[in-house]
Amino acid sequence: MAVEYKNLTECSRFKALQKCNMFSFEHFSEERIRKYNVKGAEYQYNYAAKQVDDSILSLLFELAQEQQVKEKFTKLANGETMNTGEKRMVLHHALRGQLDTAVVQDGRDYHAFYREERERCADFAEKVHSEQITGSTGKPFRTFIQIGIGGSDLGPRAIYLALKPYVDSIEGNATRRKVGFISNVDPDDAAVQLADADPEHTLFILVSKSGTTQETLTNAALALDWLSRGGIRDPKKHMVCVTSESSPLAQSSEYLDSFFIDDYIGGRYSVSSAVGLCILFLAFGKEVPSQFLDGMHAADALIYKAGVESNPALIDALIGVYERNILGYPYTAVLPYSQALHRFPAHLQQLDMESNGKQSNRSGAALNYSTGPVIFGEPGTNGQHSFYQLLHQGTDIVPLQFIAFAQSQIGRDIEYASSTSQKKLLANLAAQIIAFTMGKASENPHKVFKGGRPASVLYAKKLLPSVLGALLSHFENKVMFQGFLWNINSFDQEGVQLGKVLTDTVLNNQASPLLRSMADLLFEG
Repeated sequence: MAVEYKNLTECSRFKALQKCNMFSFEHFSEERIRKYNVKGAEYQYNYAAKQVDDSILSLLFELAQEQQVKEKFTKLANGETMNTGEKRMVLHHALRGQLDTAVVQDGRDYHAFYREERERCADFAEKVHSEQITGSTGKPFRTFIQIGIGGSDLGPRAIYLALKPYVDSIEGNATRRKVGFISNVDPDDAAVQLADADPEHTLFILVSKSGTTQETLTNAALALDWLSRGGIRDPKKHMVCVTSESSPLAQSSEYLDSFFIDDYIGGRYSVSSAVGLCILFLAFGKEVPSQFLDGMHAADALIYKAGVESNPALIDALIGVYERNILGYPYTAVLPYSQALHRFPAHLQQLDMESNGKQSNRSGAALNYSTGPVIFGEPGTNGQHSFYQLLHQGTDIVPLQFIAFAQSQIGRDIEYASSTSQKKLLANLAAQIIAFTMGKASENPHKVFKGGRPASVLYAKKLLPSVLGALLSHFENKVMFQGFLWNINSFDQEGVQLGKVLTDTVLNNQASPLLRSMADLLFEG
């Protein structure tokens, strides 16, 4: 069957959705909580507190079929050119396993290539841990610091922090392995990360696919200078590179080692490549990152197995499009009730907004409807004492995406005031969902909660590495499906380029008078 690409507003099911009546939370019930729940790979997705009913869902499912989203996913997974702006394949799913046919182009089997790089990262980490590979003075590496920005920082950092208790649980490593990240070109960022590090025991992971990223190369130079000032005579032997095979970094044999990615892996989709795996294998060893990848692959594979009604990532995507284009909500809050996920919303912010913040369709024609929402979030219960005031009583309705786990990750807890910390955490979450949806009447206008704030929750028993992988895959695939529904290219990011170009004109003394005036104002302080 031929695959057709058309704008959302050209779809008959979208036009039918525009005529539907909005679901009223007056019909919220215990039965609905049980009914609108779907099992994913390693987690479950409950959307009972969303503003949809059976008639709306039926049209949304038909919209997915009309836009042929599963067929488009198959084309993507099989290596067809789905990044229309850059005329490239999109292969991040292949990083964690083969879904359908092998992807072979110009004699290269990309599944085999990604598998080989993954194994090289794991083998390198094992040699570092066993002290077969040491620093230039013969001392073992104990501190690992990743230098990267954007997709080379946000994803790996979020995943490492989410799984950090597993570092502490590795016998003998609680005080030995330390992991840090330098991303901001602000030198204060590097200063904080290097303050307690010992040059003889420090290994840097320099991540730049192009090998030309200005902020990253500046920070790499700063790190090499720090090593030299610390007495390291051969500082590049304390640095490995994650880059493309054609980048300037790949041409240098001065570094300790190099691991490769390619142009078919977008930065924000690169956690499961050497971009994320090099630092994760160094931090955890082989088992934890492998379980993480298994969870990602299981969630990817579910797309092939599940029907539209049983695919949590697709349902999430469809409801998100309904909220954006029918209900007109421009924001989405991601609210993990897990401190381990405190940087997860920051990664999802880039994943979603860089992918679907587009104003033209796949062919370059201007769109006459909204695309990606603004994404923000903080962990609960911290956020409850911050921006939840606006979420409850503000003039804008903000759809809410909660994440929760029945058990704490570390497993240590105490009982206080007749309940444990974890029970208090989850009680807060349950109460928030009902408060957001049902609201509360009052004679005092300052205490009126209108309710009608839609919410969903992704939940599992415990934040295991495989569960985290499945959750990340859920969001990657949600973003992909929404791109298909909106008929946009979710895999380029031209919007970040203009600022980079203008920055270079300032630094090379080629800026326009207007830009020079603004820069001089800032330089003078």
